[in-house]
Amino acid sequence: MRQIQIPKERKTCIQGTNRIMAERKKYIEVKIPILNTTTKVLGTPENLDKKTIKLDMTRQLRGKGLTLKVKIFNQEKTLIALPSNLELSTPYIKRMMRKRASYVEDSFKIKCADIRATIKPFLITRKKVSRVVRKNLRNTTKEFLIEYMKEKDYNQACYEILDGTLQKTMLPKLKKIYPLSFCEIRKFETKELEKIDIQKASEEITNQEVEKEEIQEEQKE
Repeated sequence: MRQIQIPKERKTCIQGTNRIMAERKKYIEVKIPILNTTTKVLGTPENLDKKTIKLDMTRQLRGKGLTLKVKIFNQEKTLIALPSNLELSTPYIKRMMRKRASYVEDSFKIKCADIRATIKPFLITRKKVSRVVRKNLRNTTKEFLIEYMKEKDYNQACYEILDGTLQKTMLPKLKKIYPLSFCEIRKFETKELEKIDIQKASEEITNQEVEKEEIQEEQKE
């Protein structure tokens, strides 16, 4: 006699008196405080926790080729994404390079007010310079960044790199050594993002954005 197989339920499983329903994925809103915006990602709050989103910031930064990676954290069903990595693209760096000019780069660990991070500054001089000048620029940049970051939370530092505040503060000090055509942070990242107070960090970035908008409004008046 031919046996008839009973199809199994795909989404529902009954075990005794317990009924387990498979949670369907849907687009969920994720807050990105550093950009003062939100985005929608397919998934559930549970499986999106600790996931990373990669964002191309070229259009928002008017041609500046920067990639921003944000890590999602599930805060009582509210998803908040904080920056884990900011990096300038290689094609953008090559586009900035000029003949008869020197470049200075470095990479070192840095201690922010809350966690540790890795930072990679990148400088281009207006003309070719000696090794002594390059070394002086590299050492001065490192000293400045170590002191500057001591009083900044990691997320605050990310915000200032993204909007150019850090670079604008650093440039005048380096110009005293030699004129530069390019002064940027090539890469800034951390592997200790989970150690920070996520809620506090998101609120601080939001407050900075509000203050920036108020200053811009005052300048217009």
